[in-house]
Amino acid sequence: MLKVEHLDVLYGDLQVLWDISLEVNEGEFVALIGSNGAGKSTFIRAIAGLLKFERGAITYNGILLNNKSPHNIVEVGISMVPEGRRLFPKMTVLKNLEMGAFVKKARMTRFEALNQVYATFPILKERSQQLAGLLSGGEQQMVAIGRALMAQNKFLLLDEMSLGLSPLMVKNIFEIISKINKNGISILIVEQNVPLTLRTANRAYLMESGRIVGQGDAKILLKSPHVKEAYLGMKPV
Repeated sequence: MLKVEHLDVLYGDLQVLWDISLEVNEGEFVALIGSNGAGKSTFIRAIAGLLKFERGAITYNGILLNNKSPHNIVEVGISMVPEGRRLFPKMTVLKNLEMGAFVKKARMTRFEALNQVYATFPILKERSQQLAGLLSGGEQQMVAIGRALMAQNKFLLLDEMSLGLSPLMVKNIFEIISKINKNGISILIVEQNVPLTLRTANRAYLMESGRIVGQGDAKILLKSPHVKEAYLGMKPV
């Protein structure tokens, strides 16, 4: 479904991603984990067309995404929930959600999509006429996910879902994301909350200093000595 091959990304003369290869199959929930500054968000922004890359190839269902604009990538079938949510705070919840249905195929069935979003996040229907900037952090994250779902794509890029949220809300958000995945939407998530992410995902990749240093079944990686020491603060016995 999504295939990234030998991706290099530079900021000016500074290389930040090195030879990244990663794959997400249809229906999978795949995590990219690593510490702050490892290059995770840079990687996901490159997939979404928000950053140019020096070398490599990104394909989605056989379509080459190199040099495509963010708009074109949404049209191809990939939606993104950005770090920090990026809502329009002075617009209502409803207007923010409707912004997600900007591509032609989504505009035609936006009312059906809106009802599906409200079924996933009932609180958003209650808050539909409230300004997005007045919502709690968790509710804003729900709006950001709902906006991405409005495009009615089969692939979601999720960037740091847990940022700034309470542990209880993070747990709720991950439960909702898991349900979305089970309803047929493939997911690639980059996230610093390693334990919860690895318990939820099918497979995972480990990124350190702009390189992939490990990959495998998420539950097995959660038990690995390296992950326990590097990300969970547990010293090897």
